[in-house]
Amino acid sequence: MTDNWIEVANADSIEMEDLIRFDHGDKTFCIYRIEDGYYATDGMCTHEAVHLEDGLVMDDEIECPMHQGIFNIKTGEAVSPPACEDIKTYPIKVENDLVYINIS
Repeated sequence: MTDNWIEVANADSIEMEDLIRFDHGDKTFCIYRIEDGYYATDGMCTHEAVHLEDGLVMDDEIECPMHQGIFNIKTGEAVSPPACEDIKTYPIKVENDLVYINIS
């Protein structure tokens, strides 16, 4: 597997306990900033293909804005119905105040 680091945003442009949407190619990602760092997941809910960008971030979880399914931001695990299929997570790094995602 090769490294494919892509610049996403300035680190300070993502508020604490919030996320930004990042589109690359034909995929949507969510980049989160929570108490212990930055994380990335697929940007679509696995329940009904709804964008998670308008969801509520609480601690290390994201709640889908449509049916309130909940995913763990760090692991991608679907932790509350109707979400039953996990979302994929991606490596994140911060260098020189820039956030990067590895989508390989």
